[in-house]
Amino acid sequence: MGYVRTHDDEQIYYKDWGTGRPVVFIHGWPLNSDAWDDQMRHVADNGFRGVAHDRRGHGRSSHPFDGYDFDTFANDLSALLETLDLRDVTLVGHSMGGGELARYVGRHGTGRVRQAVLLSAITPLMLQGPDNPEGVPAQAFEEIKKGLLSERSQYWRDASEPFFSADPGGKATQGNRDAFWFMAMHENLQAGLKCVDAFARTDFHDDLRKFDVPTLVVHGDDDRIVPLEATGRKAAELISDATLKVYEGGSHGIGMVPGDKERFNSDLLEFLKS
Repeated sequence: MGYVRTHDDEQIYYKDWGTGRPVVFIHGWPLNSDAWDDQMRHVADNGFRGVAHDRRGHGRSSHPFDGYDFDTFANDLSALLETLDLRDVTLVGHSMGGGELARYVGRHGTGRVRQAVLLSAITPLMLQGPDNPEGVPAQAFEEIKKGLLSERSQYWRDASEPFFSADPGGKATQGNRDAFWFMAMHENLQAGLKCVDAFARTDFHDDLRKFDVPTLVVHGDDDRIVPLEATGRKAAELISDATLKVYEGGSHGIGMVPGDKERFNSDLLEFLKS
């Protein structure tokens, strides 16, 4: 683990496990690279090099007041890949991290990229509108910001339920919900608020059309945060070489929930070897 310095002189924390062809994991909101530990260990155990970073404003990276937009996030990712000189990379983005991945391709191309994986990703557009009736109403995003401003800690405890579709008797554990809260509390408030606006309103259609590498799209049909029909299914249609896998009963937190994470790990490894 270590730090890389960005174009605007911020520091981005990263983990680096294993050796072999690199797999770079980009976490969702409001998490950090710890959310990928199961996948990091899995790829490292199978002959790959796992790298995961904390987005600015999250976890152990710098916590500036500004810079919470996808152009900046993509530039931060570019700084990581360039500083570590990572090539022939598989990029894996969860939720908001899928937007970061897409904008990286849109701004920086695929010269360093071999494959892409979009897991429960926000692409191509979250906000509901005339051209995206399956999306999330604007008021829902305003309610998120209201919750963060009124009592952030309790808001994150409550938000862990839909994040994991944590119904009684379901697959999600209390540990999943506790880990979500813990990571969320290591995102600063300003980042939290600004990221809501960024992931709600950023349009990634043009970015996805620039994908020219094999792409695996994984999404749960019980995703209560990022609707499958507005995002995963449309993303798979926009990307020329995409494979869509829909997990029956899968929540937004597929990579962390027992049962679903093992299935995703297996699908990821099969894709890496393809």
